[in-house]
Amino acid sequence: MQVFDHPEFDHHRQIVFGCDRDSGLHAIIAIHDTRRGPALGGLRIYPYASEAEALTDVLRLSRGMTYKSALADLPLGGGKAVIIADPRREKTPSMLQAMGRLVESLGGRYITAEDSGTDEADMRIIRSETLHVSGLGHDGDSGDPSPFTAYGVFCAMKSAVRHRFGHDDLHELRVAIQGVGHVGAHLARELHAAGAQLVLTDVDRDSLGVLADELGAESVMPDAIFDADVEVFAPCAMGAVLTEAVVGRLKAGVICGAANNQLATAEVAERLHGRGVLYTPDYIANAGGVIEVEAQRHPHYNRSAVMRHVERIAITVDEILSRAQAQDMSPAVVADQLARERLAV
Repeated sequence: MQVFDHPEFDHHRQIVFGCDRDSGLHAIIAIHDTRRGPALGGLRIYPYASEAEALTDVLRLSRGMTYKSALADLPLGGGKAVIIADPRREKTPSMLQAMGRLVESLGGRYITAEDSGTDEADMRIIRSETLHVSGLGHDGDSGDPSPFTAYGVFCAMKSAVRHRFGHDDLHELRVAIQGVGHVGAHLARELHAAGAQLVLTDVDRDSLGVLADELGAESVMPDAIFDADVEVFAPCAMGAVLTEAVVGRLKAGVICGAANNQLATAEVAERLHGRGVLYTPDYIANAGGVIEVEAQRHPHYNRSAVMRHVERIAITVDEILSRAQAQDMSPAVVADQLARERLAV
């Protein structure tokens, strides 16, 4: 398996492969950058089809975390961890404990938190083996960052809608949300409260039906979401959803969602730009969660301060979209440039 010549390798500081025979752990931790601070990034458990697929994902995700923290002005670097397993059938306490020992072996260079396939309870198990865990909450409150991620996407969406349509009033705006798990469901409720008309989909048809009934939303089959007649498309499931084929089907003028690594390839960003579709770079829009998780690491937690920090996501989106318009460039390219500028300071 190639690493240094891998197309997603970006001068990562460290890549660790961990295995524990007794628990069945097969994990990869990627530390992309630590210039601003320790590399913080969630632990994803997913039944990857191959080790190569898992490596590609962890390399892309860790780089995204570096850029996310830089643009959110956090004292953190970027990292990510993945476990190759089905979280519903194969995740066990012993596997999580072995993962905790792997994190501990890095001496604080990497801090883990929850992500797809993990939750706060899992982090508490990992915490039994290492102190380098965040997202455990304060004073009995949940450490789930999902509501903060969703609120950040909501703030970013208002900014993107203003740039694309000339207003940030979401009333009667039609929004398609792909994936209504923790973050997607919170985002749907935020948008419903703002008066948006929703089209929802999820592979979990039962949860989808409950949420659609609660919000009076339209629900469609997963593949049909790309053809929805909407102004905004919000990817909130797994990454690489924006392929050349999908871009040709979308009717939305704005893309703004919570999923990581939404672009299947860099060329897709140029295709969106050429079609006049305003793409909001995912690692900016979904930074609310890492802002919250970073705040939880400190003894004097202030929720109001966290919310104000999350709301500043809209200011960053404004800056990137304004630069992109002035330079006639894709916002994805401009966002990467701005992140690298901040890393170089």
